[in-house]
Amino acid sequence: MTEKELSFEQGPIRPPNEARSLLLRVTRNCPWNQCMFCPVYKGRKFSLRTVEEIKQDIQTARDISDDIKALSWKLGASGSTDDQVVSHIFGSSAYSDSYRSIAAWLYYRTGACFLQDADNLVMKTKDLVEVLTFLREKFPNITRVTTYSRSRTIVRKSLESLKQIRKAGLDRIHIGLESGYDPLLKFVKKGVSAEQHIEAGRKVIEAGMELSEYVMPGLGGQEMWREHAVETARVLNQINPHFIRLRSLRVPSRVPLYEKLKDGTFTMQTDDMLAEEIRVFIESLDGITSIVTSDHIMNLLEEVAGKMPEDKEKMLDVVKAYQELPESERLIYRVG
Repeated sequence: MTEKELSFEQGPIRPPNEARSLLLRVTRNCPWNQCMFCPVYKGRKFSLRTVEEIKQDIQTARDISDDIKALSWKLGASGSTDDQVVSHIFGSSAYSDSYRSIAAWLYYRTGACFLQDADNLVMKTKDLVEVLTFLREKFPNITRVTTYSRSRTIVRKSLESLKQIRKAGLDRIHIGLESGYDPLLKFVKKGVSAEQHIEAGRKVIEAGMELSEYVMPGLGGQEMWREHAVETARVLNQINPHFIRLRSLRVPSRVPLYEKLKDGTFTMQTDDMLAEEIRVFIESLDGITSIVTSDHIMNLLEEVAGKMPEDKEKMLDVVKAYQELPESERLIYRVG
């Protein structure tokens, strides 16, 4: 294999805000993989990667980074990854996707790394600590390392283990809370309770890490929308995460929830109903200092964003403005 063909493994997804991060795959797929609304890992078996495999990928990423820096000097860019260097790499079929990935990361200078896949805290603490330590050694200029995990997994970790993971270099955990309403969590087979969500979230924060909780407007359908909105807010009020990220429900035909939609046991919210649900949810948030974002292209109201509590009324005004639009103008939001 030539230097230009060097590659390391990457997973299928990452949060939108990690689009410009270095992506490194730590596990493969999802150990739970039963959520009825999730299309990502269906039909794929979960597996742990060995520590040596992961460290080799980190070393490969380091080697590619060094090679790009050397290329930059050859091209007269003085070691920086500028437009000329990126154009050279992306314009040649000789370079692997991994090369392009590292080039883009260096170009954007985010200093961020996201560890894929769905639940990396399922790893043994000592193994994850070893991986994080090696990553920080090879890339000392990284400013933020984040990953996905599940509340159920975090509940099983001791606070001391989480503190060790934080000390080794994990800065932020993204958790799919989705809902805080127990009957709904059971219906969609989330595999976790509202109280476990609360315990896990508080534990992450106590360990010194940032916490990003994902909420799914629409998940309760027309049957449970109000309970979903109110109870999810109640749970978040008890956690006070650093970030609350909205991800509106979509039901493609390949997810199990689609069958519930077809047989009539689940009824999708209309967009107007969804707006009211978001209003009730935001109205029910209280006593927290979280940053609320709606940073996904498929969301109904991407403008719903701000910091609690000072921007609460501003966010409610966004929903109110939508609700007061004529039908013809509300349609614009539905078609993009």
